[in-house]
Amino acid sequence: MPVEIRLLAWSCFLGLVHIIAASASGLKQRGGLDWASSNREGTTPTVTGAAARLEKASKNFFETFPIFAALVLACVVSDRHNTAVVLGAYLYFFGRLAYLPVFGFGIPKIRSILWGVSIVGILFVLWGLFIKILPYSA
Repeated sequence: MPVEIRLLAWSCFLGLVHIIAASASGLKQRGGLDWASSNREGTTPTVTGAAARLEKASKNFFETFPIFAALVLACVVSDRHNTAVVLGAYLYFFGRLAYLPVFGFGIPKIRSILWGVSIVGILFVLWGLFIKILPYSA
């Protein structure tokens, strides 16, 4: 299995971690399990602090993840297994992995740098899709 597919799978797992972190962190502020098991009719109560930041981190993850996933799959289908694709997949995954706790703890400048790392990762995968460069070998 190509390393970029493994990193895509780990990114899917990371997406689940984002969902769980955002949901669990805001549960108490929204009314606990009674609210969670209700119909949730009406306006969803807003959250503050780390819970709000984790929700924003989750939304941000799901803005970039479809692009990353589509590009990785396009690279695999078109047999573009090269250094740029692999490096890009690593940059995306580890940038997003570090982004969640950094955003959750409210560290603004580092958060922006990590977001940039993940975007550079996407750009590397895109570049590797279109540019024929040295194949990657593990």
